[in-house]
Amino acid sequence: MKHGEIIAYDLVMVGLSLSLIVLGIVLFLVCKKKPVESEETIPVKHCARAFPLTDIDAATDGFNQRRIVGKGRLGIVYAGLLEKEELVAVKRINPLFVLSNAGFGFSSVLKGLSLAQHPNIVPIIGFSEAPGERIILTEFVRMVSLDFYLHLNPEGASLLGWNQRFRIASGAARGLEYLHEVVAPNIFHGCVKSSNILIDVNFCARISDYGLNFLAPQEKRGLVGYVDDEYWNYRGGGACKESDVYGLGIVLLELLSGRECEEGLLAKWALPLIREMRYTEVLDPRLVIPSEMKPLVRLAKVASACVGNPRKCRPSIVQVVTILNNLEMEVCF
Repeated sequence: MKHGEIIAYDLVMVGLSLSLIVLGIVLFLVCKKKPVESEETIPVKHCARAFPLTDIDAATDGFNQRRIVGKGRLGIVYAGLLEKEELVAVKRINPLFVLSNAGFGFSSVLKGLSLAQHPNIVPIIGFSEAPGERIILTEFVRMVSLDFYLHLNPEGASLLGWNQRFRIASGAARGLEYLHEVVAPNIFHGCVKSSNILIDVNFCARISDYGLNFLAPQEKRGLVGYVDDEYWNYRGGGACKESDVYGLGIVLLELLSGRECEEGLLAKWALPLIREMRYTEVLDPRLVIPSEMKPLVRLAKVASACVGNPRKCRPSIVQVVTILNNLEMEVCF
């Protein structure tokens, strides 16, 4: 290489080096001065608000019986109207459970649960506590429970055709998956059953009463049949992901058969029929048996896997959701 070419080459290399150094300095300054994202650009999860008991009393007309919209294992639900004409569901916890949990961090638990936000769950928006009182406010969703559709309203079952039932099954499973796998810390429902699954006008399922089992962990009323036998064990029992999956499996059996849980009798009746592949005998007699049985057979097998296996062998909610989403797409579209 000639002397002049060597000099030119050196000059080019020096220029490139200087350019890289300048570029590095510029990038450093830009990154250093980059503003932190404003709170407006970050999704905000609103924490449950504490309400004075006087506000709740006014919203329910002094807990007027005409305001009662439901009764469950934990207490009575009223329709409440807040100051800004906001309609809410007011769950008044049974005084017996209040006394047994007097020292428990009720407000802390409710604030944590209220961070859960998903299309397939009913959000918690507030709470109130006073001596002898524990109250939970949730969004008032103008819908009825799956239990009402299937078991309490003679005309309700006919409104839930097979397509709607597949949609409800997958929606409830997605809501449970969100609680188990997405929200942090994870939430165990503790009482997955048809009366805790609400159905809107579009047959979208929304799970309610999640995470409230701490209020009455040993209360069997309304829970027997929807949890596995391990739930009642002193060691290693209680609410967990596996017990929730069991409850979902019972709900799937209710959707398939139209029968009530009957404190576990449904599972004892249905599981042998499914194992013996006598699927048509399991199906709700109020509905016409479709010509294409494969989706119903797969749904029955999912229900059997959720209910018929011990905890260690039970499918996860992620696996259940994958199958049910595919079935919904196959049947409803």
